[in-house]
Amino acid sequence: MPSVLSAFASALSARLPLMAAALWWSSGICLGFVAVPLVFQNAGSVALAARITPHLFAAQTWLALGCGAVLLLTRPHEPQRQDTALISLTALGMLLALLVQHVAAPRIAARINLPLWHTAGTLLYAGQWLCATVVLWRLARR
Repeated sequence: MPSVLSAFASALSARLPLMAAALWWSSGICLGFVAVPLVFQNAGSVALAARITPHLFAAQTWLALGCGAVLLLTRPHEPQRQDTALISLTALGMLLALLVQHVAAPRIAARINLPLWHTAGTLLYAGQWLCATVVLWRLARR
């Protein structure tokens, strides 16, 4: 039995970065491009949808940070050049997630210069998703 557990642990540790990247990437698609538009379409009012969606984006921020932490903690001890790029993209994606949550989202919720901050939040979110996309793509090629 210990050999089965050790084989499972070894397989999991080898696949964990890819799984974390896939979860980060897919959460970005599911939430930002499916769930939030559906909330605005079906909530009954824009005001109700506007009260619900910040909670969805906050959950995605925590998920992005968790997945990013897994990616950073499972990086090779002696990174090669391509690993350095993945580490940088992961850190950038995490930073963009934090900027969405703590810079853009409060201003959108307070309706401060809404067109500007909604556009900024959308661009930051898209940037985070693009970072997750590149990280996933590169990890999947290995």
